[in-house]
Amino acid sequence: MMTKDDIVRAAFKVWGREFYRTTSLSQIAAELGVSKPALYRHFKDKEALLQEMYKVFFDEFVGSTREGYERAIAEENWQESCLIIMRTIAEYYIPNQEAFLFSLICVYSRKERDKIEEFSARGVDFELFSRKKQNNPARTIEFHLIMVSMIFWIAQFHQENQREIAFENTNINVKRMITEIEGRIKKGFGLDAGKASALDYQKLEQQAAAKDYNDKDNALLRAVAAAVAEAGPWNVSMEMVARRSGLSKSGLYAHFQNKQDMLEKLFITEFSRLINSAKMQIETTLVPEEQLYLGIISIADYLRSRPEILMALEWLKTRQPDLKKQTLEKLEDIIGSIKLEAIKQHDQRLLVNIAQWLILAIVSILVWWPSQTKKETGENLRTEGIRLAWAKNAAEIPNESFRLLFRFFALGLEGFNL
Repeated sequence: MMTKDDIVRAAFKVWGREFYRTTSLSQIAAELGVSKPALYRHFKDKEALLQEMYKVFFDEFVGSTREGYERAIAEENWQESCLIIMRTIAEYYIPNQEAFLFSLICVYSRKERDKIEEFSARGVDFELFSRKKQNNPARTIEFHLIMVSMIFWIAQFHQENQREIAFENTNINVKRMITEIEGRIKKGFGLDAGKASALDYQKLEQQAAAKDYNDKDNALLRAVAAAVAEAGPWNVSMEMVARRSGLSKSGLYAHFQNKQDMLEKLFITEFSRLINSAKMQIETTLVPEEQLYLGIISIADYLRSRPEILMALEWLKTRQPDLKKQTLEKLEDIIGSIKLEAIKQHDQRLLVNIAQWLILAIVSILVWWPSQTKKETGENLRTEGIRLAWAKNAAEIPNESFRLLFRFFALGLEGFNL
């Protein structure tokens, strides 16, 4: 006989395959081989099912990570404490793709206070862990970058595992994957510590800031970007773009074949502009440390000037928008054209992954930092007002945040000890 747990497990599986773009009870019923009305004996609607999924996620996440959390709290060394948290969460997410995707798309988009209360109710007090940072901004950013890096590489792993790689979920393979992630976090690009610490940040920032990123000639794509920022790449509609652009919906079809074509043109155009702005700066020097910081600060400056593009790039978390394979490959080619001395020794595929990791870290600082200072709690974070307000506040982020990010990528965790 079908149980509530059977339905919840099927929901994680079905929606996970679709990256939680849809919430169709019909798909879940088909997965279970039952009629849709059979589901209503256990859940009155899909919202009730989703709430049960939240409960199951938090119960299982905490059950799996509680021991590691307690070890992290007891650990006196701050960086080791962060790494314990990272390893513990990775041990849960690597073999559990559905839970990982659910957390990215459904859980981490919830209000921060809601998440804290869910964890606290189950005996895991992340605010207690946060107090170990002792109001130290560098420690806060350090922990944030460790977690962003973990999320990126696990997302990359699941993407490749889904498409090409037969991965056996043994303890040995999971630990190997965690070791790879930890190695990147600890070592970064392995640049020269002396040259990195002697970098003239102010001079490089002034050089990058001299560029004008205004795109006055493409009002239609700006309207597309604003609509994507409001709803996300999966939920945006042609109607939303029409309202923002002043065109009729039928008028949009003179420019785009369909929604997919619209997204493709947006991402390719903006990625080309973003990467070209970074390449122009990178190519002014052959010093790897200068190249890396110029790339970081030029991308940050571009996105600070374009808040709607910043929010649209949130899809980098999973890198699964509705784009054709050829378009994704073209985006990867654009990213792979960055000629950073620091990563030139890698093959093209790993180089693209590392460049995406770097871009995601920049985006995450820009999106996350204002939320730490503006304290817009009590409202849904997915609303346009809050999302774009935060992005517009990104212009206020001090460059010190990107200097710390540079040191993390240049030297890994050791960069925070300079």
